[in-house]
Amino acid sequence: MKDRGMRTAVAVLAGLAVIYFGSKGRSPDEGGGVSGGVVVLAVLAAALAWHLTKPGDNATK
Repeated sequence: MKDRGMRTAVAVLAGLAVIYFGSKGRSPDEGGGVSGGVVVLAVLAAALAWHLTKPGDNATK
């Protein structure tokens, strides 16, 4: 993935997926919202996705 916009989209979607699944099942009676731990995990998932989609330096010769 050499396109930076595509890398950004993948990273954002990874973070949003973690937030979505991390907050799923919580009722408003339990405080609702997203906990700080889920936000940290979302940032880590986005950073990992950004790193894993980095273009390599080894060009085919």
